[in-house]
Amino acid sequence: MLVWPVLDHRQTVMRVTTLLILATTVTATVASDADWWQSALIYQIYPRSFRDSNGDGIGDLNGITEKLPYLQQLGVDAIWLSPIFLSPMYDFGYDITDYTKIAPEYGTMDDFDNLMTKAKSLGIRVILDYVPNHTGNESEWFIKSAQRDVEYENYYIWADGVPDPDNASVILPPNNWVSNFRKSAWEYSTTRGQFYLHQFAIGQPDLNYREAKVQQAMKDVLRFWLDKGVSGFRVDAINMMYEVDSAQFGGAYPDEPPSGAEGATPDDYEYLSHIYTRDLDETYYVVYDWRDLLDEYFKKDGEYKIMMTEAYTEITKMIRFYGTETRNGSIPFNFSFLGEINNGSNARDIKMVIDKWMTYMPSGKTANWVNGNHDQSRLASRLGTARVDAMNMLALILPGVALTYQGEEIGMTDGEVSWEQTKDPQACNTDDPVNYWKKSRDPNRTPYHWDASAHAGFSSTTGETWLPVASNYLTLNLAAQMAAEKSHYKFYKDVLTVKKLPAVRFGDLETTAFSESVLVVSRLLPGVPGVVGIVNLSDKEHHLDLTSIKLLPVQLRVVASGINCTHKKDEWMRKSNITVSAHCALLLQTVRRCC
Repeated sequence: MLVWPVLDHRQTVMRVTTLLILATTVTATVASDADWWQSALIYQIYPRSFRDSNGDGIGDLNGITEKLPYLQQLGVDAIWLSPIFLSPMYDFGYDITDYTKIAPEYGTMDDFDNLMTKAKSLGIRVILDYVPNHTGNESEWFIKSAQRDVEYENYYIWADGVPDPDNASVILPPNNWVSNFRKSAWEYSTTRGQFYLHQFAIGQPDLNYREAKVQQAMKDVLRFWLDKGVSGFRVDAINMMYEVDSAQFGGAYPDEPPSGAEGATPDDYEYLSHIYTRDLDETYYVVYDWRDLLDEYFKKDGEYKIMMTEAYTEITKMIRFYGTETRNGSIPFNFSFLGEINNGSNARDIKMVIDKWMTYMPSGKTANWVNGNHDQSRLASRLGTARVDAMNMLALILPGVALTYQGEEIGMTDGEVSWEQTKDPQACNTDDPVNYWKKSRDPNRTPYHWDASAHAGFSSTTGETWLPVASNYLTLNLAAQMAAEKSHYKFYKDVLTVKKLPAVRFGDLETTAFSESVLVVSRLLPGVPGVVGIVNLSDKEHHLDLTSIKLLPVQLRVVASGINCTHKKDEWMRKSNITVSAHCALLLQTVRRCC
């Protein structure tokens, strides 16, 4: 468990300079190519589970293209596609065999080009998943490396085994390193006569970034997709990319020390402290180099290319990905909503989580807020359905980039996936048909609920979908929420409209915990209407007096009202007398200039 610094409950205010405001046309509602990303909504699509266009039970590129108009009317700025590249799908696209080819179950390169054309016509940008830590073991790179081809010999992390002290004829792995998916992180290659490192599945050998050819090859991958017009990348498992230099240890890789984690066994990743296999300094400089490459395209075509990096680590290490005083970097994924907020967190807890990121983030950088992804239990299952509107609203009105995992906008819950139906290698590697679900990511990857028809409108197959559709799709689906008077979808759409306003894009941020149950977030900007978000986490009605929020005018108008709120959209309120019903997420707008 990570121990975070304790912050006080003082209000955190993010100031935007007057010069910046004056230089910005605050009346614009559409971001330019240069600044589109700074307040974007990025919608993550897990292609396998979004929409199946050909009835084979697996989502595909044409299915995504078919649903782009929905994403446009929702208000999405960009879509992030989980890996669509050629892969044997041992880890469903995160074991890539060719970074420049499309997986056949997802379609063809023509299908991708068609998706790009359609997305561009609708004003939606496309961001791709970039997986630099490892390839698949069926990659030509790996096959040739195992054969000691001179061009590829050092593309991967190879090491000799060590004799078993009890039986010299038995060769053991080079050290005690453990895979994220359990058991040894080393696998023997009979072809090469050495072990290769895989920090994830056996079929995912780690690339060797101490080899200059690897660094160049991976830059070529970026250029290939940038030349096709993508708007950036989400970078997978970035802090796993480097291992300690074996040359420092006489050509061997040292054991990692035990972590002391309670209940962990030597087969569990948590059993060790990973001081030699993650968060190494060299990683940051590769990211800074990639940022330079992306900036070449920015200079060429005028569109900023976003790069967001995934690293589950301490906040001080995450923040380094932003860059240095002389080098620009990436936007590190902010996982605080995922890792530090649970269904028992109160308003003060949530305020401190928000304040912490804004405090640690370097001046002039862009924040981001993540409520879910393909690796985590869904928002509604993790925090409870009563908090869906509240957490979605916070992510959308806080400064910077908001990321939504498909289905979060309608409050989808985790599906039911039996041991027999389990596909996730992280769960399968437990070899435990009883407790497998503790490691499985399959429940939050079940197909999207478009409507109440067969297979939730995800697929026309007469057979089974690749993962079963969650049983609650008959009532919890997009079509039903579009038709309802109030729904998670309608609330999300209303809030997202407000996200485009100048006050949310550029305004000051103030967070106030009025009590353990009530959190108030205001975004105010001189000269334009401001917004105030109110979250009541309790099962009781609360009465608020917001006169303590400076510069807030007397009259306020409801612009978004969550499913548990009694207030209606466009209702008028006075700041000194606001009633918030139980489990209500309410968004108000000032009705005159706030300052």
